[in-house]
Amino acid sequence: MSELVFFSGTMDCGKSTLALQLAYNRKARGLEGLIFSRNDRAGEGRLSSRLGLDAAAIEVEEDTDIWALITKRRMAGEKVDFIVCDEVQFYSVDQVEQLARIVDEIGIDVFGFGITTDFRANLFPGSARMIELADRVERLQVEALCWCGARATHNARTVNGVMVTEGEQIVVGDVGTDDVVSYEVLCRKHHMASMTATSAEAPPYSEDALPLG
Repeated sequence: MSELVFFSGTMDCGKSTLALQLAYNRKARGLEGLIFSRNDRAGEGRLSSRLGLDAAAIEVEEDTDIWALITKRRMAGEKVDFIVCDEVQFYSVDQVEQLARIVDEIGIDVFGFGITTDFRANLFPGSARMIELADRVERLQVEALCWCGARATHNARTVNGVMVTEGEQIVVGDVGTDDVVSYEVLCRKHHMASMTATSAEAPPYSEDALPLG
């Protein structure tokens, strides 16, 4: 039976790597699938991981009708056994509902990957709808770590190294000539305290710094 599965986690927990691996494993077994992404770090029409792996993808735009795209391809005789959707947090509520409809009415497995909350610890609309509709919600087992070494649970946005809690929900790249936007994962304690590695004057956490034994 086909299903809608949402793999969620913070940044740096291996979502895109798993998405690529999942697509590869199914294609190796003779299944045909499509990969969708939006606002990927590698640019338009790509799904990439921080490990350097990447693949071509269909870029999801504001007006992309995923249901219409899939039904058109199926009516043309194209085989589609599964769909991998990365950066689901950036999808619209309507697009997530289209994914659920594809599962229920066409019988295609849909695997969504994305972060759940924004830099203010508020749910992204796309992720919220995925949680509401998914047959299964899986938390990624590779834990991202805060600079203090604790498990990272929140995504923080920094501008020129300072954590910010106001602004547009989605900002990719620089926001001005002199202002540089970056993102960092933090534990809840340091996210609530607005304490990043830079503001704490602490070096980024490294497993090499762990004591042995």
